[in-house]
Amino acid sequence: MTNKKTVSCTATTADENIYTLRNAQDMQLTISDRGASLVSWLAPDRYGRVGDVLLAYAEAGSYVQNPFYFGAIIGRWANRIAAGQFELDGRSYAVECNDGDNHLHGGSSGFHTARWLATEEDGSLRMSLTSPDGEGGFPGNLKVQVTYRLDDEGRLTIDYEAQSDAPTPINLTSHPYFNLNAGTSDIKDHLLCIDASHYLKIDAGCIPAELASVAGSAFDFRQPAPIGPRLDWPDQQVLIAGGFNHCYCVQAGLNGQPGPLREVASVYDPGSGRKLSVATDQAGLQFYSGNFLSGVAGRDAHDYARHDGFCLEAQAYPNQINGPHAEAVILRPGQVYRQTTVYRVSLQS
Repeated sequence: MTNKKTVSCTATTADENIYTLRNAQDMQLTISDRGASLVSWLAPDRYGRVGDVLLAYAEAGSYVQNPFYFGAIIGRWANRIAAGQFELDGRSYAVECNDGDNHLHGGSSGFHTARWLATEEDGSLRMSLTSPDGEGGFPGNLKVQVTYRLDDEGRLTIDYEAQSDAPTPINLTSHPYFNLNAGTSDIKDHLLCIDASHYLKIDAGCIPAELASVAGSAFDFRQPAPIGPRLDWPDQQVLIAGGFNHCYCVQAGLNGQPGPLREVASVYDPGSGRKLSVATDQAGLQFYSGNFLSGVAGRDAHDYARHDGFCLEAQAYPNQINGPHAEAVILRPGQVYRQTTVYRVSLQS
């Protein structure tokens, strides 16, 4: 089959430029240069009806602050840093505490609010950003590139690269919210599978407290299971988070180290026949069940409700910079941070 991947700038406003990736199957993915955010992913269901599998704001202007991080690249630190503090090479650093007593997703002016520079290259879209020394409290001038490629099999490959002129913590992720029935109902009947034997239990502030086996718990998705019934399990960890907001350890060794690129999760919607597969080389996969979506103004004048979308965010472990495996998340001069995550949307018969 002739490859017909294309990328084009399809809309421009004062706040953002919108780019569209298309493949030979006429699948369309739109990306904003505001936060390098995934805004829309149009894909057919088993009946050929095209629907959007991503959640998005009702107004484009909402991406300027993007308080729910819809579709955005998150940095410099995805997830949480306990008490907004860490030590690096004997020096203490303080970053913004924007989630109670903790730091979350790079702070209120993290990468998700930045205007990225977009470059179209051979059917892919490269987004570039420079974060100056001291921005958000993080050390080092950090240069970041994120490249999006959509192939004819429905795979969106996200390649990350970063370099710094001083030692700095780094933990990047993409934060799309998916609903494979294109918003006709919530995600509770979606069948989730996560290839992980362990996850990180959290405290009341969603900071990892201990490594735990998934066996016999609500967190065991090693075999596909519907999300909805697990939300009602009398599991203390589910109660703490109001659902799922936990990191699964998806690489061998359980030590926060990246590993080979491999498929770590899949989600299937029986109604539409759509399937999402996730592959990554990262140590962690954060499963978030959309616990705080109530009242968010979404596309088509539709207010989202709790559990109307889910996230599977490939990343390092939350608060890893303050744990025994901190060195794995420190980028030093002369090194190159690299990460690859692949989301694939397809049909399952």
